[in-house]
Amino acid sequence: MTPPYRLHYAPDNASLIIRLTLDALHQPFEAVLVDRAAQGQNAPAYLALNPNGLIPTLETPDGPIFETGAILLWLADRHGALAPDIGDPSRAAFLKWLFFVSNTLHCGMRMLFYPDKYAGPDASAQTAMSTQMENEVARHLRTLDQVAGAGHLWFNGAVPTVLDYYVVSCLRWMALYPKGRAPRGFELGKYPHLLALACRLEQRPEALAAQNAEGLGPTPFSAPHYATPLEGSAT
Repeated sequence: MTPPYRLHYAPDNASLIIRLTLDALHQPFEAVLVDRAAQGQNAPAYLALNPNGLIPTLETPDGPIFETGAILLWLADRHGALAPDIGDPSRAAFLKWLFFVSNTLHCGMRMLFYPDKYAGPDASAQTAMSTQMENEVARHLRTLDQVAGAGHLWFNGAVPTVLDYYVVSCLRWMALYPKGRAPRGFELGKYPHLLALACRLEQRPEALAAQNAEGLGPTPFSAPHYATPLEGSAT
């Protein structure tokens, strides 16, 4: 039987968040490698699915979806899990923080990891941007740590949500990237509620499946190491 979903992924990319979500929803899917080392994200066949050439893309019975936040919300609503239902009074708060992570935290991390793409070739401009974004991302994480400690069911609660999966993946990348010069000021211990979330989620079955599929190691969120995938490359 053909799985309903095809996840175009690269190891330890944003597709990791979608993999975790699909497994948490117990939804079968075909994982299709996008070989970043061969610029597979710029291949015509991939661009036909995602004209932005970014990872991930999820092929669904309703057509391909790209943008991590959009995929997460679509999956949660489609399957009635991992997010407050439409009509739930907490949905508004959940949505604002989901899109804060997608539009603000994740974008800030991209600027921190790839300053040349945003500041141009001047080394001093890149250094200035890296310093600014390191401070900005730290501020965002402090804010999220406060929200995580506030007792909400939709973030750091007893039952994981797509917001939880998104945040712990970002914590992983903050500890590891840019490769060889990870942000100097990042220490997960500074954010105790986020640390507790990372420790809890990495013991769940969907996290164990991702560890095996992408070579993430036994503590992929709380004390991560670079991925050693069976196929493909994280960068």
